[in-house]
Amino acid sequence: MKAISQAKIGFLHKEFKMNDLGNLSYFLGIEVDRTDQGIFLSQKKYIRDLLDQYDMNGCKTLKLPMDTHVKLLSTADTLLPHPEIYQRLIGKLIYLTLTRPDIAYTVHVLSQFMHSPTSVHFQAAKRVLRYLAGSQDQGILLASKSGAQLKAFCDNDWARCPNTRKSTSGFCILLGKSPIA
Repeated sequence: MKAISQAKIGFLHKEFKMNDLGNLSYFLGIEVDRTDQGIFLSQKKYIRDLLDQYDMNGCKTLKLPMDTHVKLLSTADTLLPHPEIYQRLIGKLIYLTLTRPDIAYTVHVLSQFMHSPTSVHFQAAKRVLRYLAGSQDQGILLASKSGAQLKAFCDNDWARCPNTRKSTSGFCILLGKSPIA
């Protein structure tokens, strides 16, 4: 990757009050690694800290973030006595979807139960942590050698939600080989 030229840095110093901190490597929990293929964004440390916080280090890992046969209902099992624990976990998982689109659908489903989570919902959220424990090195590659072709993909289902019978949809937008939305 090419660095910003000294002339450009000098111009920015003249126009703005700023400090040159060098190449970006870590920002708001997102790790930035430059390679020949492009810029790789990940949240490995964020995942390790999350696993520490929920005492899930060394847990048995899973290959999928959500059981494909489970249909979560709002009335399943007993309500959690302290729903804020579940709400904080889901909020942290939502932030993690910035670099982990593989958990976005599962986190979206779990976030529908934030107002009254049950123990079943909390177990499903802990399953996501077990999945993350086995896939900490994943992230997003912003490819440096791909065309500027814009591609969009979408999928939806008809009345899938067992609680409201609403449809669910999702999308992915790529610029070349890099996901942008």
